Amino acid sequence: MAKRYIVSLTDEEKDELIALTKKGKTGARKINRAHILLLADEGRTDKEIAVILRTGVSTVERIRKRFVEGGPEKALNDDPRNGAPRILSGRDEAVLIAEACSEAPEGRVRRTMMLLADRVVELGLADSISDETVRLILKNSDVKPWQKKQWCIPTVGPEYVFHMEDVPDLYEEPYNPAFPCICFDEKLYQFIGETAVPIPAAPGRPMRYDYEYERNGTANLFIIAEPAAGRRRIVVTQRRTKKDFADMMKLLADELYPDAEKIRIVMDNLNTHNQYSLYERFEPEEARRILRRLEFHHTPKHASWLNMAEIEISVLSGQCPDRRIADEETLRREISAWEKERNEKSEKITWRFTNADARGKLKRLCPS
Repeated sequence: MAKRYIVSLTDEEKDELIALTKKGKTGARKINRAHILLLADEGRTDKEIAVILRTGVSTVERIRKRFVEGGPEKALNDDPRNGAPRILSGRDEAVLIAEACSEAPEGRVRRTMMLLADRVVELGLADSISDETVRLILKNSDVKPWQKKQWCIPTVGPEYVFHMEDVPDLYEEPYNPAFPCICFDEKLYQFIGETAVPIPAAPGRPMRYDYEYERNGTANLFIIAEPAAGRRRIVVTQRRTKKDFADMMKLLADELYPDAEKIRIVMDNLNTHNQYSLYERFEPEEARRILRRLEFHHTPKHASWLNMAEIEISVLSGQCPDRRIADEETLRREISAWEKERNEKSEKITWRFTNADARGKLKRLCPS
């Protein structure tokens, strides 16, 4: 029996359907219908098309009919459905969204779908509404009242702008060993011991270790990096008190850079990072002697990312101590090996955030 619904595509329709099948964001159902039309235009039978596309013969027949009756647009898309009437109007949905984004009621940490459904009824927006309907309305509006993100919001003012420009200024200066720019920071390290001997890796089998472990205390890592020279020094201490900070400043002045005229140090705003710490550790004459060699440059509050020592910490964490290390001796040995290799290669940090970038971002805060 002759086919009642013959698919005959124009060259323009073919090109549009072929392009549609190659788009990555088109729905699978729509792509499948486009393939049906293309194969039908080639003269394939319904059974052949059904086998090729792994679909039903009735589906192929239906797409043929829709094409003949309404063209490619009708064949590719479903007819609009009436559906159930909306429970909430657009204005009422806006009220619901506002409620979802507001503070939770007293005694609750967050607004749940059930609480919001009860609130809709309480406000007289609907006689009744299910929590699933509330969920779908919020989903369509991309509202997620159960989610919270922690963020550090700095107070941006003249002091912030000063420090934001001061630090990049140092980074942009040409390298001068008489005035080295040192980036200084700390990192806490947790000692973790094994409760069972790990099983080494073998072909086809990864290394295996017991999920149980034992905590063996903590240590502190002082990171002293000179990015322009490709040098760094990692010092392991038991604590990071004012005394330890003062000892690090003495180490910089007397051992690491004894010939420098002035050592410029970039650091964050930790309470120990100040000149007073040296007076708590040393006699006034000794503290003043060391401080004459040092020049402190603090990053803006809540913007410690300006300190390149944080990049060095990130590299260190990923390459060396990111595993179970049980004691201080092992940690010192492993870090020393990492430090030696990186210094021998003179690994440097390429800093791209310039003073011009900082001034552009903070232009609105400066007087015109």
